[in-house]
Formats: sequence, C-alpha cells, structure tokens
Amino acid sequence: MPGIIGRKVGMTSIYSAEGKAMPCTVIEAGPCVVTQIKTQDRDGYEAVQLGFGDRKEKNTPNALKGHFKKANTTPKAKLVEFKGFDNVNLGDNIDVNIFEEGEYVSIIGTSKGKGFQGVVRRHGFGGVGQATHGQHNRLRAPGSIGACSYPARVFKGMRMGGQMGNKRVVMENLEVLKVLADKNLIVVKGSIPGSKGGTITINK
Repeated sequence: MPGIIGRKVGMTSIYSAEGKAMPCTVIEAGPCVVTQIKTQDRDGYEAVQLGFGDRKEKNTPNALKGHFKKANTTPKAKLVEFKGFDNVNLGDNIDVNIFEEGEYVSIIGTSKGKGFQGVVRRHGFGGVGQATHGQHNRLRAPGSIGACSYPARVFKGMRMGGQMGNKRVVMENLEVLKVLADKNLIVVKGSIPGSKGGTITINK
C-alpha cells in the first residue's frame, strides 16, 4: 500500500462536532523524495523507495552519495520502500496530499525503550501485596518458575524480567482527523508508538 515517512511531533486534543474532546497525535508527514524505483524485471518485485529527513554530507558513505545523486536530491536520513504507487518518477516529491480526512491508516514505529524491567512492570504481576515474614526483597519477586527434577528446565516463553520496549509496533486503523498540507502535518486519532521526534511510517 502507498504510504509516507514521517516524524512524531506530539499529542494534543481536538473537539469533535458533538463537543467531545478526542486525544490525537500530530505527525510531520514528508515531504519525501522518490530515491529509487524498483521493477519486476530488474529487482524481482515492484516498489518505490522514499527518502525522508536530511543527512550530513560528511556522514554519508560514497555509495549512498551516488545513490542520492541519481535522484538529484540531497542525502536522506531514512529510506523506506512502499508498494502501490503509480505514475511516479525518480526525484518526485510525495507529501501529505496522498491522505484525506476521514480515512484510516496504519502506523509503524519503535516503542519507547524501558530498559531491564521486572515482572511487575513488564507483565503486570501483583507482587506479594503485604509485608513478608522477614524477607526484605521479595515484594516484587516473580516466585516459582518451574518444577524440580521434571521437567528440569524452564519452558520457553516464561514471563520473567527482561528488556522492555524498543520494539517494532504496528498501530492499525487510526482515523485521519485533519490534513494540514501547508505545514506538512496530519492529525490522527489516538496515540502512536515512539517518543517525540521519532521516525514513523504511515501506510494507507
């Protein structure tokens, strides 16, 4: 499906026609440059590669410099491939005008990293809830994780402490509330993954 690369600006709220406040997210969507057009004959599939965000010339490898030079554009920080684009040429600009108010989109982003977290925060374990009998560090412990001599191992997928967040998250069916073409902004209903300033992908 056609889409665009964007950047999360932040959250706000707007009022519906019935006077109800709706939480929403403001996204800077594009403009993106067509940096490569992949074809069935040459690449084995059809897709359009878009570039978003500026990248310093000195931090760009020579191979990528030549890649962007073919598209007659400056180095870009983020490259993503999309399918479903028709009648586009190398170097064309894709902006928020591909979206319309009222339609639904899917947004892909990287969730906020939480670091190493215990079972109470990561999986919602209840903990002991009250003071234990003299043990000072058992209030948020996971408890038993398996039997003894059989099966003599811990099953895969056991809910335990570990890395939380920093994962690829897909949010589907988010309604586009507003399209501000002059500012390259779209407003979608609800929240999206990632922190402010994070790069996301919007698919129709």
